[in-house]
Amino acid sequence: MNLLQLFLTFFYVGTFTIGGGLVGISVMQQVIVEKGLLTPEKFFNMVAISESTPGPIGINMATYIGCEMYGIFGGVITTVGYVLPSLICITIIAKYFRKFQEKPLVQAAFFGLRPAVSGMIAVAAWNVIAITVVNFARLKDTGIWYNLFNFPSLVFYIIALFILLKTKLHPLFVILAGAIFGILVL
Repeated sequence: MNLLQLFLTFFYVGTFTIGGGLVGISVMQQVIVEKGLLTPEKFFNMVAISESTPGPIGINMATYIGCEMYGIFGGVITTVGYVLPSLICITIIAKYFRKFQEKPLVQAAFFGLRPAVSGMIAVAAWNVIAITVVNFARLKDTGIWYNLFNFPSLVFYIIALFILLKTKLHPLFVILAGAIFGILVL
């Protein structure tokens, strides 16, 4: 894949990323992993690193993938490709939104986007869980059901979820604990 194809690929991803970076991750996975440019494991390692670095995850992922493939210039190309559709769309919307915001069709479109975006975020979350907590490849290799789960990751996930839901601990501490857990245990 040359730089122009990489730019167009991320322009495509940026065009269909309605709902934020997690949706972008799902689209990136379909485009990048299914074309064989990155392995699923490498892709989800990139997701983990992009989630733990400051900034929007979709932009972090685009930059990381571009840098991985073509160095700094590749990172710039993928980032511009990913951001440009949103910039164009927001500029057009900002110009005409006041004229159309009260129209029933516009309100219905925004109402319909909510469940679609929620579904895409759920798919992205499932994809991350399927790689990190559930190991389908191991099940296929051995055929033994108890090999299906990565038990240390599953236990950490349950503990982290409990802490986030039941305490007022800042999520940053859970993210840092996850990074340390990944380095030391996995």
